[in-house]
Amino acid sequence: MKELIHIRNTEGNIASPEEKENLLLARLAETPSLIVALSGGADSAYLAWAAHDVLGAGTLSVTALSPSYSAHDRAIVEEFVSKLGLRHEFIETREMDNPAYRANATDRCYFCKDELFSALDELARARGFAAVAYGVNADDTLDFRPGHRAATEHRVLAPLLDAGLSKAEIRLLSRRAGLPTWDRPSSACLASRLPYGTEVTPERLGLVERGEAALRTLGFRQFRVRLHDKLGRVEISPDEMPRALAPEMAAAIADRLKAAGFTYVALDLEGYRQGSLNETLSQVSPRPAKAARGT
Repeated sequence: MKELIHIRNTEGNIASPEEKENLLLARLAETPSLIVALSGGADSAYLAWAAHDVLGAGTLSVTALSPSYSAHDRAIVEEFVSKLGLRHEFIETREMDNPAYRANATDRCYFCKDELFSALDELARARGFAAVAYGVNADDTLDFRPGHRAATEHRVLAPLLDAGLSKAEIRLLSRRAGLPTWDRPSSACLASRLPYGTEVTPERLGLVERGEAALRTLGFRQFRVRLHDKLGRVEISPDEMPRALAPEMAAAIADRLKAAGFTYVALDLEGYRQGSLNETLSQVSPRPAKAARGT
């Protein structure tokens, strides 16, 4: 069992969020220049802000576009970098060209992050940036995250993790910094909505994206639409569940998702929980990464 990382101050006490932020900024200042992988979530947005605050023009935030990245997330990033005046670029990644990624074994995220970091490494070499960083936090060490292995292999920096910052602390510090992403609901790529073993295709990703866009128009904030063949399994956050269960709203959810292309719609009574598809990991064996990369 992995444990949450605790950073201690000079007195030996667990460091406060402010002390961790000071540590983060100090370590970022030691990096001559930096590319930050910016997805638009609270973590990567906070890291992009911190790097820009310390390094100014010496940092470049980069967002990767692919079929698994939603138009909604792109709009969030565009608004964020415009408001803060960050130096930023979009690039395209081609993980969909990799059969090992499309096969959607339990290590799918490895191949996605390997493609991302390969592209960012190439960009860093071409532009003369000293390093690449991404927004993994201390809480992420408690979950199954094969993408972290790709980050280690590419020697990608993990400044938030090194500073021991948790998700709650990042939200707190983001709010104090006036970042609009401080309370943004947890997000992940659209491929994470497909059960392991279900091939990742643009059509399936598009179906999920349309379903989640429909829920957004109904006013829900934290949710997932998990795709199971022709069925859309809707996870709604516990605090929003009573509204979803109201007969009129339940009917509206079903109507909107069927209009988006789902044949059947089900509301998961356990509600939204991060990484719910990982509950099946004991039933699915990952393909060895080296073998998969050669397919």
